[in-house]
Amino acid sequence: MRRSLGTPVLILAALATGGAELADPAQDPALPPATDESVQKDRPSESQSAGQPTSQPAAEDAQPEPFLGVLSNHRITGDWGGARTALEAKGIEFNLQLTTIYQQNFHGGVRTHRGHDITGRADTELTLSTEPMGLWKGGTFYTFAESGWNDAIDDRIDDIFGVNAAALGDEEIRVRELWYEQTFLDEKIRVKFGKYDMAVDVDTNAYANYEITQFMNGALVNTGNIPLPDFGIGGVVSIQPTEWFYTTFAMGDAQANGDQTGLNTAFHDEDYFLYVTEFGFMPVWETAWGKLPGGYRFGLWYDPQPKEEFFNDLGGRRRTIPTKRDDVGFYFNMDQMVFKENPENDGDTQGFGLFFRYGYAHSDVNEVEHFWSVGGQYQGLIPTRDNDVLAFGFAQGILSRRLQALENRDRESAYELYYNIELAPWCHLSPNLQYVANPAGGGSRDALVGGLRLQMAF
Repeated sequence: MRRSLGTPVLILAALATGGAELADPAQDPALPPATDESVQKDRPSESQSAGQPTSQPAAEDAQPEPFLGVLSNHRITGDWGGARTALEAKGIEFNLQLTTIYQQNFHGGVRTHRGHDITGRADTELTLSTEPMGLWKGGTFYTFAESGWNDAIDDRIDDIFGVNAAALGDEEIRVRELWYEQTFLDEKIRVKFGKYDMAVDVDTNAYANYEITQFMNGALVNTGNIPLPDFGIGGVVSIQPTEWFYTTFAMGDAQANGDQTGLNTAFHDEDYFLYVTEFGFMPVWETAWGKLPGGYRFGLWYDPQPKEEFFNDLGGRRRTIPTKRDDVGFYFNMDQMVFKENPENDGDTQGFGLFFRYGYAHSDVNEVEHFWSVGGQYQGLIPTRDNDVLAFGFAQGILSRRLQALENRDRESAYELYYNIELAPWCHLSPNLQYVANPAGGGSRDALVGGLRLQMAF
């Protein structure tokens, strides 16, 4: 089991005196610019821990004891008798989320015999904001730890992108992120460094970016041919001079191993880093259906490390594997809300939104040369079910032209449909159906995968 953060949190609660004036918890300035309904990847904060964004701003749990009013709490343990609210007013926020997923390969793939499994993960987050703690302005210390059990059923399907991006395998404890961030000029400039997940800062999307609450297929979480490294040492500088435009420069250890601290690969031997530059436009369109937010992102990436090229070995006669350095590629990523149920309410997220992605990578060293995905979600489709979300997505990876010639493989396509049901603000249940056509570009039969995901916020 993981080490618990509960003990230090209770000690800090004792230091936060009950006579202190309570305030709203400070918002995490680490989040990249996003639309009102965006969900940040792998960040189990209170607004995300139960699943999708709510149609109204989440009210604070105000129960005198844990587990009272359990059906209305946003976290099952409530407000800890007021300690949680007092801590958050002091800049100390703690979140714990448990996710369990059952999946079954019903048809096709490599095999359906014993084609099911149950995976799970526990995510723990601790955020320390320096200004509410009485220190300096604009600082944030953040740590994210995760543990998990069981592997996904990808070996029953043999696909490229994976049908369960949330699965960790048997992982006792791993510190996924540990970083410090500082903002300047009223949060117009953001600087972050430490061990971090680069996908939290680049290639984000409001409707297809978080495998814990949204799509589970890896092709509908990020652009499928960006060589994003494992969680390692790196840094981010983001500049947002206006509400509708930002520029982000990110770098991360290209050889990182998320199970390690990252110091050995970041500062020894070759020291290869992946570099990403992203420009984002975040307009809010004034329409007859109210204010409709959107996000349009353009990114360039550069990977200096040598990579093995795809080549014809002439039946084993050619044994020297050619390599190529300085790999580059680009991507485009957008999301746009197109219909709002309550146009008079700017903060309401009920309605229909669309997303689209495209990415290009060179065919000589990258398995997927062209990648694209498209889809949409509707929040609150059923009357009285304002926080339920119905979503559909399609993604396709077109394999390298060299691979197509050498191995007679073409492309892989993935379809996914899910419905996220809010059983309680702290508990969501999501039936999920996926169809993977031409897995690995032709390696096995088309697969039909069904699943059920349960999420609980503590």
